[in-house]
Amino acid sequence: MRGRLSLADLHRVPGSCRPAVDPRARRVSVVHLGIGAFHRAHQAFYTEECGEAGICGVTQRSARVVEQLAPQDGLYTLLVRDGAEARPRVMGAVREVLHAGADPGAVAARIADPEVSVVSLTVSEKGYRHDPATGLIRTGDPEIAADLAGRPARTVIGQLVSGLKARFAAGAGPVTVLCCDNLPSNGPTVRGLVMDYLAAEAAGRAAPGACPASVAYGMESLWYWMRANVTFPATMVDRIVPAATDADRAEVASLIGLADLGAVVAEPFTQWVIEDSFAGPRPSWEKAGAQLVPDVAPYEKVKLRLLNGAHSALAYLGGLAGHEFIADVLSPDDAFAAFARSLMLSDAAATVVAPDGMEPERYAESVLRRFRNAALRHRCAQVAMDGSQKLPQRLLGTASDRLAAGETPVWAGLAVAAWMRHVWTRRSDTGAAFGVDDPLAGVFSERLAAAGAGDDSASSAGAVVDALLGIRDVFGSLSESAEFRELLTGHLERLATDGARRTVAALVAEAGS
Repeated sequence: MRGRLSLADLHRVPGSCRPAVDPRARRVSVVHLGIGAFHRAHQAFYTEECGEAGICGVTQRSARVVEQLAPQDGLYTLLVRDGAEARPRVMGAVREVLHAGADPGAVAARIADPEVSVVSLTVSEKGYRHDPATGLIRTGDPEIAADLAGRPARTVIGQLVSGLKARFAAGAGPVTVLCCDNLPSNGPTVRGLVMDYLAAEAAGRAAPGACPASVAYGMESLWYWMRANVTFPATMVDRIVPAATDADRAEVASLIGLADLGAVVAEPFTQWVIEDSFAGPRPSWEKAGAQLVPDVAPYEKVKLRLLNGAHSALAYLGGLAGHEFIADVLSPDDAFAAFARSLMLSDAAATVVAPDGMEPERYAESVLRRFRNAALRHRCAQVAMDGSQKLPQRLLGTASDRLAAGETPVWAGLAVAAWMRHVWTRRSDTGAAFGVDDPLAGVFSERLAAAGAGDDSASSAGAVVDALLGIRDVFGSLSESAEFRELLTGHLERLATDGARRTVAALVAEAGS
């Protein structure tokens, strides 16, 4: 029977797989909200490589990550897969793991620690509980409302505000809030959500019996402190990190000689672009290849619209076609690859300005090569989840800009129609389950039922488009576009009649004729 990875048994791990720096020598200077697989394979990897800082990782909802990592003294294995090759390395940068749901006060105290200089986040798009179309926080969200009513914070924005207020009260010094999620202008967006939350909190406190002047003064003092001591740099992150499986964990155990319940799997490629706007000290992430730049926007927009847009499109179309994994959707001469290439180069690339030295054609081919890495086993269903939160930045921005330029977003439109088909039928073209995992799933069902869209034939396509396109929280001003409605209806009729595979093949053939 194998032992379990821990500091006490680290000597049993092959030397080539051990951390380069003794984990016990690291002091916590980063608090990370959302210590899931992506963080452990990406930002924690950079922190590991720079050899200085330690991380206090916070899990918001489930205690599962604490149960995985705490008995292992924060250690876990990063398994990098590239074809048949699998390279394991034990990571030691995570020095503490907290469960915010069990002890929110401990999270605020950690953020207020003077030795902490960075608070980073990866909580997924839906974790911010905001309106993707406007960027505003949803004060009517039940969880946000409960935090605002005074319970110990459970939402990520509530936790962040609680920590910043505790830091302000303690005089703990400047701190950088570093959002690493796929949100447009993610740093400024999170800054806006923090300010939205504080404004809503102040308004709630100024109820009958409260002193409005004291409430306003308290908020003003905190606001001035934040302006002088807190920055919210924008970032762009890129690494494909599928969910680890029992087979992955078994392989890690065979490679390092110990069981590891917190192992994560990733592709070789990794990129981190950070706006160089820090309020205080930071780990020297550039030693590990992070790019510190004055403006992240060009990198962010290319990645969101080309890579992430193609990833979501392949997830919806591939899932409808009956594929389980992204890599299986693609092959060197497959119509799906031609579709993804056209989406990136004909639609998305026309709406972005590439950073210096980046050629869209080469970038698109590198994206397709990464998606074809069959060793990653990245499920279509995993990429497809939370579509309402992802569509605005991944596909709808492209569609809107193309329409504004007088062009028809044919490829982006098919991707959006595939999402609508997925939400509508919740199954593949072969009849297999392709369930909807989305915070607005109930809204979708209500609107589709009200539109009488129970019949999944082409005759219902117009009603489906009207029902879903009318969700302004997702589609914004595109809800009013007659041209976009017509495009989506035509695509959805073809998907309902011919299925995803034949629809994609026909569209690719038409474009090439």
